[in-house]
Amino acid sequence: MNFTETKLKGAYIIDISPMQDDRGFFSRSYCSDEFKAFNLNTNAVQTNISYNIKKGTLRGLHMQKAPFEETKLVRCTRGAIYDVIVDMRENSETYKQWIGVDLTADNYRMLYVPEGFAHGFITLEDHTDVTYQVTQFYTPGFEQCFRWDDSAFDIHWPIEPQVISAKDQSHALMSEGINETKNG
Repeated sequence: MNFTETKLKGAYIIDISPMQDDRGFFSRSYCSDEFKAFNLNTNAVQTNISYNIKKGTLRGLHMQKAPFEETKLVRCTRGAIYDVIVDMRENSETYKQWIGVDLTADNYRMLYVPEGFAHGFITLEDHTDVTYQVTQFYTPGFEQCFRWDDSAFDIHWPIEPQVISAKDQSHALMSEGINETKNG
């Protein structure tokens, strides 16, 4: 695997290193030893799947607060997404800065999202599946959510959202105070 640290310290784009032959290829998508070599969290407790029917489905921006902060390893297994993370670590030099990465079923690319980052994505194709490993169980009352279109971040989404949940539309803007989801 090839690990490329982004401008947001601790966040990595991970590309596989396929071994090809006439059958196709074989590659690891996770190896705890390789992750540990970069001081990355290797304690995944569950794997989640997000199936998205329509192109333009936007999910996020979500994170969990201490003491239940989570690290995510995100991969698109069918279709394509534009995956976005925002550094919400108040003491970070890149606080409120974001990056976006194209994750597709064809490029096999993954995004390592460290604790303290809000995460969201928009689907670029119909029938898109996203799989992500997380290092904490979802804990009601500790979710923190941010608006996808908050000017505090000025995220440049590649397409206009077509489907957004009522919950994700209702989050407060940073200027209005941070929105915390209460049990649902």
